[in-house]
Formats: sequence, structure tokens, C-alpha cells
Amino acid sequence: MTAKFRIAAIQMISSPDVAPNLAAATRLIAAAAGQGAQLVALPEYFPLISPNDADRLAVRENDGSGPIQDFLAATAARHGVWLVGGTLPLTADDPTKQRNACLVFDPVGRRVARYDKIHLFGFQKGDEIYDEAATIEAGVPEPVAFAAPCGRVGLGICYDLRFPELFRALGGVDLIVLPAAFTDTTGRAHWEILLRARAIENQCYVLAAAQGGLHPIGRMTHGNSMVIDPWGEVIARIDKGEGVVVAELDPVRITEVRASLPALLHRRL
Repeated sequence: MTAKFRIAAIQMISSPDVAPNLAAATRLIAAAAGQGAQLVALPEYFPLISPNDADRLAVRENDGSGPIQDFLAATAARHGVWLVGGTLPLTADDPTKQRNACLVFDPVGRRVARYDKIHLFGFQKGDEIYDEAATIEAGVPEPVAFAAPCGRVGLGICYDLRFPELFRALGGVDLIVLPAAFTDTTGRAHWEILLRARAIENQCYVLAAAQGGLHPIGRMTHGNSMVIDPWGEVIARIDKGEGVVVAELDPVRITEVRASLPALLHRRL
């Protein structure tokens, strides 16, 4: 791996209806590919954000089969990109719940990775209450990474960001991709600092693709999709609103940072 590699994060404001969300994703992925992106990441819950548990359960798909998975595979192949498909609802062992799964497709549309969200978000502050465990079944607690032309790519989803042991357990990656739907409350306080910390401590690039804005259901997500380099510098960002953020992953930058400050070699635990 010696050449620079263009990576992109898609920022959306998903609604409770799948069709318009897929249409928005189609348009935004095309825009990213048009800017030369070779790897594109969608945000968490990109097909659907709804306050109604029944809505989410109704669009669950069996692993390997379904219109959302078909969309991801076909879109990756159409544009010839590595596509990190944000998250979508897949069936769970518990029939009353779903898995919040991130699927990755290569440039010919073959699925190369699946990661199910391990850490489930719980938060309460006044009237703002979230309890993902009520409707989501946690994934098996094992890290997932895949090989791409830009190097080894590790996966996490939203709330996983707060658990650095997951990313350290990946055993060394060149890029972390994190689809998310951070609340604006927690995002304003912690989003950027946690993303930069993960980049710094793992001396790798971080690509964070977020939901960002006021959703039709009244929920506000933080946005601020961004790309961070191995020194912890934010090299590209979008604040709120639909959009695309594109940047170059430079393997020379990774090598320089790791050579000048070989913290990964200095680990003792």
C-alpha cells in the first residue's frame, strides 16, 4: 500500500420511510464517487429512523437477502467503490428484536464483512431517553476488520466509540470506519474528542459518517461527519445537513506518525 486513497463519509437526515432514504443515499454515493472516492461510508440507521419500534422491526431482513442489502451490493458495483453500508436492521435470535448490522461490499458488489453493534446506547437526561437494548440484540463481542487497497479497515458503530478496548482489540488498522447517529446532546460534548482520541491512540485514519440534522420525527442528530488523520487532526468535516465529506488517506502519513512516535510498539499491557 503506497498510493493515496480517497475516502468519503455520507451524512444524511433519514426519515421513517425507506424509499426516500435509499433515494438520498443513491444521490449522495454518486456524488462521493464523482469526487473520486474509492471507499464510501453511509451513516447508522441510513434506511430508517423512526420512533416506532414496529416500523423498524417491519423492515428487518434475513442475513444475505433483502431489498436494502440488494441496494448496497448493486450500488457498490455500479460505482466500483468499497461501500460501508452504515447500518441496517437484520433479524435477531430474539424474534422481538433486531441486529443493528454494518455490511461492507467490495467494488464488484460482493459482501466482505459484517459487524453487528456490540455496545447498545442508553441515555436519560430529562425527557431525552434512549434505550437501544429494548429493541436491539447486541452482536457477538468480537472485533471485525477487512482488507482493502487502503490497508486494514476496522469497524465500529456509534456508541462503540466510547469503548477504546474494541478498537485496540482490532490488532492494528490503517482506517477505522464508524457509522453513527449521535444525539446532538452527547455529540456536542463528546463526538469530536472521542473520534480524535481513537485516531491518536491507534495511529490511524478515522472516517465517521453521521446522521446530522433535525429529522421528520423531531429528533436532532449531531452530524459533524469527518475524516481524522493519525495525528488526530480533522482534515475534512461537514457540520449539519445532508452532504458528502471526502479526503485522502495517505499511507505515508501513517508511516511517518508511527515512526516518529512508536507508541504502538511501546505498549506493555
